[in-house]
Amino acid sequence: MTDPESAAINSMFGRIARRYDLANHLLSFGLDYGWRRSLVAAVARRAPRDLLDLATGSGDVAFALSAGLPGETRITGMDFCEPMLAEARKKKASAGPGAFANTRFLVGDGLALPLPDSSFDAVTISFGLRNMTNRALSLAEMRRVLRPGGGLFVLEFSRPHACFRPVYLMYLRHILPAIAGWLTANRSAYAYLNRTIEAFPGRAALADEIRAAGFQDVRATPMALGAVALHEAAAAPV
Repeated sequence: MTDPESAAINSMFGRIARRYDLANHLLSFGLDYGWRRSLVAAVARRAPRDLLDLATGSGDVAFALSAGLPGETRITGMDFCEPMLAEARKKKASAGPGAFANTRFLVGDGLALPLPDSSFDAVTISFGLRNMTNRALSLAEMRRVLRPGGGLFVLEFSRPHACFRPVYLMYLRHILPAIAGWLTANRSAYAYLNRTIEAFPGRAALADEIRAAGFQDVRATPMALGAVALHEAAAAPV
């Protein structure tokens, strides 16, 4: 049974699904395209055969992975918010027959993945881990569905460098909610997202959480003056 907090988050994303992509592109000043390219390049170095893109949302990351990886790579995009997945499926359909043929979208909760053990070579999650109501459980589920040695890739907001932090916080707390509220007609949703960004651990603390969930060889690459980081890790043998 879904807990009340998860149900509220699901409902919130459902309400902003139609304008979610536009808001992301504008609010990040287009930097989100480069962050996805960095993620795809890191995943490509592992050459996975079966990949899970968790918290796939409207599918932008899954489509970037499909475009940047060999066509035989099987990509499963999973999210617990059906309206977001509806946007992903519309994008796939509008791309034309045969486009992104190696990509499918399924409903699934990141705290209880409806997937067998050791079924993927790689798991990606982009700007979704901070919305999990239990990060330890979500990371443990990612470890469960990965084959030993499989790659975990967490693209997420982080703690910016000290010199940039005052400007970043002003933007995050005041400017971003105003712009997002105008774009999506749901300022409260972005006020919530801002709180999750500020509360999210920094690179070292998140790396410790990833290790505690059964991963090894954890490393983090800061981007955007430290405001975003890409964590990479390998599933330790059970």
